[in-house]
Amino acid sequence: MTSVVVLDYGSGNLRSAERAVARTGVDVTVTSDLTAAAEADGLVVPGVGAYAACMAGIEEIDAGPMIAARVAAGRPVLGICVGMQILFEAGVEHGVETKGLGLLPGVVAKLSAERIPHMGWNTVDVPGDSILMRGVGKDTRFYFVHSYAANDLDALHEAKVTTASHDRPFAAAVELGPLSAAQFHPEKSGDAGYALLRNWVAGL
Repeated sequence: MTSVVVLDYGSGNLRSAERAVARTGVDVTVTSDLTAAAEADGLVVPGVGAYAACMAGIEEIDAGPMIAARVAAGRPVLGICVGMQILFEAGVEHGVETKGLGLLPGVVAKLSAERIPHMGWNTVDVPGDSILMRGVGKDTRFYFVHSYAANDLDALHEAKVTTASHDRPFAAAVELGPLSAAQFHPEKSGDAGYALLRNWVAGL
């Protein structure tokens, strides 16, 4: 059976992510064991809260090199919410810049919007060649809860980028080789989130 590890580094909706991925029919384990995470068919990196705190958790278990090695070897990784954000080069919160994993180009910064956080259901604009978002209609809504995002879409010109808008466009999902990421929460997005996870699992 296809195996997926949800990485436990002290952050994220671990059980919600576990249940959502398990719904696709794969064998899911929640663990901080880096060997298990390296060897699984798919790796999910969740994350909630502050960018710096999530990076501190990743560094505490020394997961960065393992995640980078998976990507270099072409082995699928899916980042969710702040788990997506830490894949970028850096994140800036409250004027403090924290170095990220550097697997996606660009910097995560505060949303340029009148209302912060961006919380609730929102539609997305999917590129025609997206694999992760295959079958997602233009009126499909996903659930977002965030104040920061990858706003520099030009930096992601080599990736397939699904966008959403909260006053201005930002990256709602990114696909670059074996690396996939979603700013919204698939595990809180009902059938739409299930469709994304099913698409990701189909590529493992």
